[in-house]
Amino acid sequence: MSDRKFGFDTQCIHAGQSPDPNTGSRAVPIHQTTAYVFDSADHAASLFNLEAFGNIYTRIMNPTSGVFEERMAALEGGTAALALGSGMAAQMTSILTIMQTGHELVSSSTLYGGTYTQFDVNLREMGINVTFVDPNDPENFRKAITDKTRALYAETVSNPLGNVLDIEAVAKVAQEAGIPLIIDNTFATPYLCRPIEHGANIVVNSATKFICGHGTSIGGVLVDGGNFPWDNGKFPCMTEPSKGYHGIKFYETFGNFGYAIRARVEILRTHGQALSPFNSFLFTQGLETLNLRMDRHCSSALEIAKFLNDHPAVEWVNFAGLPDSPYHELSKKYMPKGAGSIFTFGVKGGIEAGRTLINSVELFSHLVNVGDAKSLIAHPASTTHRQLNEEEQMSAGVTPETVRISVGLETLEDLIWDLDQALAKSQKAKA
Repeated sequence: MSDRKFGFDTQCIHAGQSPDPNTGSRAVPIHQTTAYVFDSADHAASLFNLEAFGNIYTRIMNPTSGVFEERMAALEGGTAALALGSGMAAQMTSILTIMQTGHELVSSSTLYGGTYTQFDVNLREMGINVTFVDPNDPENFRKAITDKTRALYAETVSNPLGNVLDIEAVAKVAQEAGIPLIIDNTFATPYLCRPIEHGANIVVNSATKFICGHGTSIGGVLVDGGNFPWDNGKFPCMTEPSKGYHGIKFYETFGNFGYAIRARVEILRTHGQALSPFNSFLFTQGLETLNLRMDRHCSSALEIAKFLNDHPAVEWVNFAGLPDSPYHELSKKYMPKGAGSIFTFGVKGGIEAGRTLINSVELFSHLVNVGDAKSLIAHPASTTHRQLNEEEQMSAGVTPETVRISVGLETLEDLIWDLDQALAKSQKAKA
């Protein structure tokens, strides 16, 4: 193609792919293979020595996954991406690529429950200490940084509290400390927010959610912003000779691709959290309509939030798209196309009323995924955040009456009707 810089909508459909040169296939082929034939012994050696780019084994790379990776890198504005088996795998890989025993992570406390547990339990078991801070004040990140801290971590829009991070302010703290900022952009997607443009260095997404868009596939993706100076003395894994690759120095050899390549060949290769080619194919299909779906998700969510905000059976609504939200201005700054479609509200009558509400909906599905074409509803305290104690739940913004919804693509009036009739039943149960 020409040197023209194509728009986001065009990149959703074309980035990373041209018609298959062998068959002329316009759609991305599914390369359902474990391994690839080498041209010669010298060719094989050059691939294993990282002297040439090419396919070795599908645990490490795959042509179908390669299209998904290139498309996600283009959409997020990064230099390279790595497809992984889940969103949890993506965030763990983002950390293990640069952190080892004795290092520390400073993270937002308002996180998805599985992420909180991964950090609070599993990383600590590996000898990586995690300090959780209230992300509403960027200075809290600065105060928690020590000489052992190697990254800051936060979500663009937290799950399920819905607070919006001041990415530029936190990125400035990270930059001044000489450490990268890792952002989970799952709820916003690159259509609503591109954290790298605001100073983030690494972006992770659970592709299971809006990127897939239809609740059919599990996967994750890590995007390297290519904008961090790994040779500042704090990351010898990026600058010193690698034992696994004959002394290669990742940052010196690969420059602003170095982080993504180390994540692929030293973490993914040995830990094995690979994404299947078929799921990569489904994710590329999802990306083709991401922009259209997100517009509808956002517009419907805003109307439903307004409806709930005025409903007599609702105590409160946490949605950054509402003018009275404390995160409204940040939302307009970082997500000018819309505040997303996932938010929480509190039902009058507490947990019993909330249970009745969830048991009474007809269109909303009671499950713990989000970002589906179908509208979804869940009670975080008893599902996604159940493994946290009461204090940890409160820190994450989860109260007993909290209900989380993910607004789908159904007819808006039908969704409002469903919530209205279920809320009416919840108040009868309360009485």
